[in-house]
Amino acid sequence: MHAYRSHTCASLTAADVGQTVRLSGWVHRVRDHGGILFIDLRDHYGITQVLCDPDSAAFGEVEKVRSEWCIRIDGEVKARDAALVNPKLPTGEIEVFIRAIEVLGAAAELPLQVFGDQEYPEETRLRYRYLDLRREKMQANMVLRSDVVASMRRRMWGQGFREYQTPIITASSPEGARDFLVPSRLHPGKFYALPQAPQQFKQLLMVSGFDKYFQIAPCFRDEDPRADRSPTDFYQLDMEMSFVTQQDVFDTIQPVIAGIFEEFGGGRTVDTDWPQISYRDAALWYGTDKPDLRNPIRMQVVSDHFAGSGFAVFAKLLEQDGTEVRAIPAPGGGSRKFCDRMNAWAQKEGLPGMGYIFWRTAEDGSGTEAAGPLAKNIGPERTEAIRQQLGLGLGDAAFFLGGKPAVFEKIAGRARTVIGDELGLTDTARFAFCWIVDFPIFQKSEETGGYEFEHNPFSMPQGGMEALAGDPLAVRGYQYDLACNGYELVSGAIRNHKPEIMFKAFAIAGYGEDEVRRRFGGMVNAFQYGAPPHGGCAAGIDRIVMLLADEANIREVILFPMNQRAEDVMMGAPSEPSNEQLRELRLRVLPPEV
Repeated sequence: MHAYRSHTCASLTAADVGQTVRLSGWVHRVRDHGGILFIDLRDHYGITQVLCDPDSAAFGEVEKVRSEWCIRIDGEVKARDAALVNPKLPTGEIEVFIRAIEVLGAAAELPLQVFGDQEYPEETRLRYRYLDLRREKMQANMVLRSDVVASMRRRMWGQGFREYQTPIITASSPEGARDFLVPSRLHPGKFYALPQAPQQFKQLLMVSGFDKYFQIAPCFRDEDPRADRSPTDFYQLDMEMSFVTQQDVFDTIQPVIAGIFEEFGGGRTVDTDWPQISYRDAALWYGTDKPDLRNPIRMQVVSDHFAGSGFAVFAKLLEQDGTEVRAIPAPGGGSRKFCDRMNAWAQKEGLPGMGYIFWRTAEDGSGTEAAGPLAKNIGPERTEAIRQQLGLGLGDAAFFLGGKPAVFEKIAGRARTVIGDELGLTDTARFAFCWIVDFPIFQKSEETGGYEFEHNPFSMPQGGMEALAGDPLAVRGYQYDLACNGYELVSGAIRNHKPEIMFKAFAIAGYGEDEVRRRFGGMVNAFQYGAPPHGGCAAGIDRIVMLLADEANIREVILFPMNQRAEDVMMGAPSEPSNEQLRELRLRVLPPEV
């Protein structure tokens, strides 16, 4: 017999009754039923109930074991009584009578329990992550992650892609976040960087003649943590193709992503129609460039109905350039109680409040009337025009925000989400996807008054060189994101592969040709030798698994994540270097500023 096990803790069935078996695993739970000791023995695969009575020679040793001790037992498989069968377990028809036991690893007093669903502080869970990962939910999340990655690889190979590995130690390159720098011992005073993404290398692969590339790529960015973002490193499904248009990229990645969600979505509906929404429309309708289309609410501009109206706050606001009033429809929200609750929510968000109108049955029973402070100020004719524009009726409401869109759009988007959730409008049993397209390349700098890049500077401008000759704020790029249920899952672009167009785009943003060559010399030089048109995208694996696992925090699907302060409390990172290390690298550490 094998030294540790003849079977796993999930494999024994009624067909094994009478066999002598060997199992190894962890003591999940111990129960004493009238002198008979029952142990739920757990391994990675499942749980088997084992038991021992005082007649067994092993009883004295079994009495000593405690939760999370790692043990090996030998015993005889017996059938459970029909009334005691556990249909929830694959091994629920049998139990194993212990004849011999060996303690493989005793456990000290536990800082957190593996059995049960107790909640523990995140710091405790991360400090003892190896115990936290033993829990059933965490095991399932990590198995899901592994299976998703394996499925991604199969699907990419199935579409004619090959996986290539790009460097982990490279040159620093500004890509929107801070680099992690690595000091060079052989070149004192100089630094490598961990790649924020394989962006330049995958483009160079296209120049090298590799037609289709993908990689399960680690990426490193020194960012502030969020619930849906790791502060240090993450993994993405990275891909690039030559001789493709934007639509070609969509047609390639959509079946991969859709297939993953169909395979691992737990029966939730996966939308097959992925609309393409311009960045401008997404901001207008949803207040975000990663909208949750499970929520049917679409915001609209209603400035005309408030211009010159009796509601002085909006009327005066609209006299200023660049301002507007937007409405957030709330089907089914037509009660003063709900409207007051949303108004209180807005005040908690730092706003003075949120104007509203709701439609109810007229007091005389003659029909529908508008109610609320705004309705009284602007009168029945304007409120009726608003109702018709928004397609609302009896029992519905609308909320209003005004000002410069860039200032209030984000909070309007959050309000739309809260309204959809509160009113039960958001369909939580589906995955709703959409492509966000036509991103602006430039924006006005509030500090300098000049132009700066608003989004990816390496995207090909729509219209090429001719587009760059006009108003920079009107230039749109072949850049795109894929949003799902309010999260950005994929980001990509058709690349700017022509040096003359690249130099012109950077010149508009205030970068001279010499600086572009200095910063991105490897790629610029390569583009001078017959670069093909190319494009691609990258899908965030951590975020995809987070959605599939129905988790709200990305750390629930990462094996060994950092905490909110970008610290590894289990391994003690970041740590102070020794004096010997600093001398070898010819570095000096300055004390922190007080």
